[in-house]
Amino acid sequence: MSKLLVIRAHPLTSENSKSMRLTDAFLKTYVETHPDDDIIDQNLYNIAIPEIDLDLFSAWGKLREGMPFVRLHEAEQSKLTLFEGYTTQFLNMDKIVIANPLWNLQVPTRLKAWIDCICVAGKTFRYNEQGEAVGLVHGKKALHIQAAGGVFNSQDPASQYLRTMLGFIGIDDYTEIAAEGMDHDPARSDEIMAAAFAKVEEAAATF
Repeated sequence: MSKLLVIRAHPLTSENSKSMRLTDAFLKTYVETHPDDDIIDQNLYNIAIPEIDLDLFSAWGKLREGMPFVRLHEAEQSKLTLFEGYTTQFLNMDKIVIANPLWNLQVPTRLKAWIDCICVAGKTFRYNEQGEAVGLVHGKKALHIQAAGGVFNSQDPASQYLRTMLGFIGIDDYTEIAAEGMDHDPARSDEIMAAAFAKVEEAAATF
């Protein structure tokens, strides 16, 4: 039995979002082909995601100086608890699916904030004696699902960013599925989505 974490980074549902529609299709097939797996389906727009801000920097600094957690300010405690909770949740998963739209050539800001929660020195990466970063996350599988209005062949900044960051922490079993060009060529939108549906369903069966 494996543990699957699905990270949705879109405020809209599958009724209005192509990336969420593809994610629903993936999950339908995944549940059918992996009935015993545990699945957490999490939309970042329905939960609190802490950004790295003054409260977090202050909390980390105080803890390094030996201050007990209970003496931190309420906002520091709250954000630190959330941040570390997402780190731990990620580390406990076997498989990760990240689904998002391409917005202005980048990932939604909430997805960036979540990525910051899983890129933690000493937990998901470390620096060796030469000062080089070494990923500590091994044995996990990751899948990136993205919908885009233009055609980028997965070389857009968002795709490159996620590919780089997950590789940075050590994930090398990484797959990308992109539905691209629906706004560029609206007449082919249904055809493009049909091809993407086939890819996510095929991927789900063996993920």
